[in-house]
Amino acid sequence: MTNGKNRVTFTILALVQATLIFTIALIMIPMPKIANEFALSSSQLLLLQVAYGLPFSGLLLFGGRLADRYRGLRMFVIGLIVFGASSLFAAFSPSFEILVSMRFLQGIGGALIAPAAMAVLRVLFPDPAAFGRAMAIWGGVSVLGAIVGFVASGILTTWISWRWMFGVPILVAIIGLAAARWLLPADRSENTSNRPGLDPLGAILATLGIVFTSYGLIAVEDHSWTSAVVWGPLVAGLVLLASFLLVEYKVRDALLPPGFLLDRYRSIGLLGMLLAAATSALIQFVLSLYLQQIRNWSPFSTAVGFLPFAVTLIATNLAAPALVGRFGARMVTVAGFILAAVGWGLLAGIDHDTAYASGLLPGQIILGASISLIFSGAAVLSTVNVPEHQTGLAGGVMNTAMELGPTVGLAILMSVASIQAEVVRGYAWAFGTAGVFFVVAAVITIVLISRSPVVAEKSVNS
Repeated sequence: MTNGKNRVTFTILALVQATLIFTIALIMIPMPKIANEFALSSSQLLLLQVAYGLPFSGLLLFGGRLADRYRGLRMFVIGLIVFGASSLFAAFSPSFEILVSMRFLQGIGGALIAPAAMAVLRVLFPDPAAFGRAMAIWGGVSVLGAIVGFVASGILTTWISWRWMFGVPILVAIIGLAAARWLLPADRSENTSNRPGLDPLGAILATLGIVFTSYGLIAVEDHSWTSAVVWGPLVAGLVLLASFLLVEYKVRDALLPPGFLLDRYRSIGLLGMLLAAATSALIQFVLSLYLQQIRNWSPFSTAVGFLPFAVTLIATNLAAPALVGRFGARMVTVAGFILAAVGWGLLAGIDHDTAYASGLLPGQIILGASISLIFSGAAVLSTVNVPEHQTGLAGGVMNTAMELGPTVGLAILMSVASIQAEVVRGYAWAFGTAGVFFVVAAVITIVLISRSPVVAEKSVNS
């Protein structure tokens, strides 16, 4: 951060990014209250649950292309207008249909904002060293939004209506628009001939493929893998994604250039993003069910029980950039993988009588630290050597990995849990399996990039 103005500007961009993820979580704990208010069926509840996340994750790649073609600041402003306006209407929704529609529009706005914010960051920090340091901080921003949204919704909605939670995205959208007017750097002028085309066919195939696949995976929570509700969208989504990859090999301005994901540092970074996001979602989802359904904790007590996890995330996120600067993004990411495996190993001993302080808290704290380390290191690896004209693409891909993490992770690990007839034993199996995934990720990272120099790490150390 070269000066005070840059620090303020970066803080506002980070606040906006965190709010995009906060907005996913803000209705999770008060969902039963919303269901009672609108008399929702289980299918309507599922639709409300995915109404924000599906368009958000599905449109991120196209949002990245729009940021690269039409410049980051312009798309950032457009996204904020859509996001803020839909949040306002969501707060006053008189019906389920309007609430779902506004959540869907929020997701569209978020898909425009996230990659555009990355493009703005690249203009704000044109020096590779400064951009590397910014990304080391940026990595942990989103997970903070997720856990703060989860904890805040559990605590605040004990006393106030769930509708007030939408005040946060409304206020942040206003702050972001004000910053765009007075603080954010203007887009650098470039030869328009260098800007990529839109690749509309690729955008349609990618968006529909991600949406259908994600919906099928989300439906696993309430249906078996053999249910048409699950395998129908999954098959359709995978066919669409396969078609997308074929199209990308043939078009000139591919939405996702075939070689973009083959960079080994980038692939490890994206794997880290996916696994860390899955960890955050799994611990919130499973432990909240365990504490409320097995231990009979109230929503308020459950939210308070996650405060140490949130505090650890914040504290480690503050220290992680310095660790990346000293030890490098690879080492920090590997350390995060190993810590996550230890944390899941501790939680794998869960049973009906596990004490919170001695049984759950140590695993929570270790996982909180590991998530921040992984996000910080993985963000640097995900953007290593990315050309400036592909910064929006890098932001779209990175956020897509982060959004797919909870969907894929919960589908797989909760399926592992369902193997066991006894619920808590199933949770233990899911935690143990998650630990194995992180051991494998650590080994893969060490094998793939054990001794090769990384430009991004040099940049952060400069």
